[in-house]
This record gives sequence, structure tokens and C-alpha cells, in this order.
Amino acid sequence: MNISAIVPVWNGRDLLARLLASLEAQTRPAAELLIVDNGSTDGAPDLARAHGARVIAMGRNAGFAAAVNRGIREASHPLVAILNSDVELAPDYLEKLAAVNAPFATGKILSPAGLLDGTFDLTCRGATTWRGGAGHPDAPPFDRPFDQLRDITSPPWTAVLYRAEVFHQVGLLEESFESYLEDADFGLRCAAQRITGRYVPEARAIHLGSAALGRWHPETVRRMARNQLLLAARHYAARHLWPVLVAQLLWGAVALRHGRGLAWARGKFQGLCLFSAARTQNFQKDPELLEQVLRSNEQFIRAASQDTYWTLYFLLTGGAK
Repeated sequence: MNISAIVPVWNGRDLLARLLASLEAQTRPAAELLIVDNGSTDGAPDLARAHGARVIAMGRNAGFAAAVNRGIREASHPLVAILNSDVELAPDYLEKLAAVNAPFATGKILSPAGLLDGTFDLTCRGATTWRGGAGHPDAPPFDRPFDQLRDITSPPWTAVLYRAEVFHQVGLLEESFESYLEDADFGLRCAAQRITGRYVPEARAIHLGSAALGRWHPETVRRMARNQLLLAARHYAARHLWPVLVAQLLWGAVALRHGRGLAWARGKFQGLCLFSAARTQNFQKDPELLEQVLRSNEQFIRAASQDTYWTLYFLLTGGAK
């Protein structure tokens, strides 16, 4: 089956050049390359055209979710790769993901320093998400296929391959999220329909990480703080009130430690204003299935992470039991 590759872009011409070179070197190249431009001003769209891509102009910075959705709607092939513009793929990346023949697959994403940037996402009962292994050395348990333990439900959309039929079944990304956690929301929607995929550690890529703004940029923190509440509104039940409260306050403390307390507060205020409307979109028709997924995620987080945030979260919530 042929692959359509979708790359949302907002400036970052030099980073895009690195990605395009790695796409041209693929052992299983994409049959179609769609660059969805969110209003770049540094010549990134011209570079993409020079490499044979079809550029779709959004006309403004509409956000990651809207750009990806536009690309999915216009993709022509049964396999759809979603790629951040700041990744560099190993030559066999797409080939290895396609070979597992699953609804979706993702590989091992590394930082330029060789540490793990991410593998698969694990959302807890508190509506915060751990990108599995982020910041950890490239070592067990992330050096073996995760399906030896269980399938994954939520791949990061940094460099992921989907069957197009998944979008027909689950829908597209929620555009009100703009950027950040829209992929976690999609993962929970997949879990609600028992759609699972594969983690393929042999497929490797390098990710600069948050190249557009930066991990602790005020706008990043604001969006994440808001979207955590939207995630809870769209999926969680009253039983999760205490874990959500604990997780959100702990995450606020982390933001405050990075000098982003005001951005966190702004995001939470916006999330509360949108909470009721988002609540009407609740996707979880089987609360026990959601609970099973979330607790399974927490068991893995507790076993694999030594981060103080998660230690305190489990201490206060009694999670992962």
C-alpha cells in the first residue's frame, strides 16, 4: 500500500530541509508528500516545492490539529504518515512501521543527545500524559516491542503511520486543542473503540523537540494547561475528580518552578470556561474500559518513571494498583 506523508509547517526552513532529505532517503518512500503551511514567512513552502511536495496553504497559523486534518482530508493513499517538521527519520523508518500491519505504528524517537524523546503516550486518571521514556536513556523497557506487554493506544504524532481507515472510524483531531494533547485525545478515542497499534523500537528517528515555541514557552504551557482540562471534560467521569485535581495542581507546581505560573493559570481559566461545552462531546461510552486503560497506563508509568511528579501523584491518589 502507498503512503501519503503529511507535514504541518510553521517556519523552521532549516529543520524542514533535514526532514525532506530523510524522506528522500527512505527505503519505502512516500508516494505523496503534503506540506501543510501554517503561514510560514521564512521560505519553507518554497523549499518544500523544490523537493516535489504539494504545498497546502492554510493562510494563517491555524494550529497543528487543523493543519494535520487538512492534510488527512487531501491524502490520496491508504497509509498516512504524520510527521513533525523537526524530525529526521532513519532510512528504514517508514518501511519498518508499515511492515507491522497494524491500525497505527510509531517508532523510537530520540533527542539529538541520544536520550529518549518519546515512544508512546500514557495518560493517567488525572488527565496528564507521560510521553513514555522522555528524557530517559535508551534502555529497557523501551528497547523492545511494547506489544510483548500489550498494544499501545496512543502514539505521539511526532512520526506516526496510520491506516487511513482509522480516521473514517474515529474521526480527525479535535481542532479546539490547536496544539498539544490533541494526539492524546485521539488515543483515548481509539481506546474507546478498542483500536490499538504497535510500538516499533527498531524504527528510529531524531526529534529536536518543540522547535516552534519551546517546551516551557508561555504559549506552550497555556495550551497544555487548557487542553488537560478539555481532555478530562471529553473523556473522564466524576470518579476521576480527585486524581484530576491532584495531577493538575502538581503540574501547576512544575510550571511555577519553570517561571510559568501565570501561563498555567491562564490556561486553566480558559479550560474551565470551555469545560461545559467540551463535556457534551464525551466519547467514553464504556467507563470501565476507560478505567482499565488508564490504570494500565499508570502501572507502566509507576514501574518505568522515577520522576518526582509521578511519585507524588501516586502517593496522593493511590494509583496504579
